[in-house]
Amino acid sequence: MAFLHGATATHSGPKSGLKSRSYTPYLLLAPGLIWLVTFFIIPIFSLASTSTMVRPEGAQIGTYVQELRFQNYVDAFVANQDQYIRSFVYAGIATILALAIAYPLAYMIAFKSGKYRNILLVLVVAPFFTSFLLRTVAWTQILGDEGPIVSTLKLLPFVDDTLRLTATPFAVVSGLTYNFLPFMTLPLYASLERIDPRTLEAAGDLYANGFTTFRKVTVPLSMPGVVAGTLLTFIPAAGDYVNAALLGNPNTKMIGNVIESRFFAVVDYPTAAALSFTLMATILILVTLYIRRSGTDELV
Repeated sequence: MAFLHGATATHSGPKSGLKSRSYTPYLLLAPGLIWLVTFFIIPIFSLASTSTMVRPEGAQIGTYVQELRFQNYVDAFVANQDQYIRSFVYAGIATILALAIAYPLAYMIAFKSGKYRNILLVLVVAPFFTSFLLRTVAWTQILGDEGPIVSTLKLLPFVDDTLRLTATPFAVVSGLTYNFLPFMTLPLYASLERIDPRTLEAAGDLYANGFTTFRKVTVPLSMPGVVAGTLLTFIPAAGDYVNAALLGNPNTKMIGNVIESRFFAVVDYPTAAALSFTLMATILILVTLYIRRSGTDELV
């Protein structure tokens, strides 16, 4: 009897230990899930509910009731379609420019920097040491009428003396490109740095010149970094409103400016919520199509 009791106790020990270990992943996930539910899932449902509300006749500003009016989405898009399209155009141009600047930079840091690699990486992330708002305000000085760029351009004989760069689409796109450039550079560097140098040497052994090696080997192997960088740049750039507010004019407003104004100035919560959902849905569709087109579905 004692033997059976001891055997039972011995046998139940590993089971209880195994059972306790099976809960470990869930316990580790719990803080993240709680945070996600509290600050993302619940606000998303609240935003969805707000987007279909209406303001009762004669009610004070900010008072809305739920009537499931999905026409809010159509009305919001039609009234702000110019800003909506402009946001994606500006974000697309800024993403292309950031890629054109960041790829050579990341390539140089990954393969040519030598002992200066860490210093260059610190310089890439150095803008993050300063407030996003301050960095954007600095561009109003750089592109100002008395700034170094305009003053230099006016020295050229074919440049008009009335040239202005601030309060223009050029200024907005420049601000977007600059502010989100590190988000493009770092994923590209991480992807390029993982490429085995022996792969590039093998291409040379097979009589491929430098350009062919870059086109046939380096670029395909760095595509995960390209995809990640473009997503990290395009998504926040499409919803940005700081650059358009500080560097643009009323004719360069983006959809983020409209949403901010509707939430805090006009106090039109349903329209702002509808625009927010429309923006999120459009970005999600574009991102999915882009990832599938680029052949990196595992990133989804």
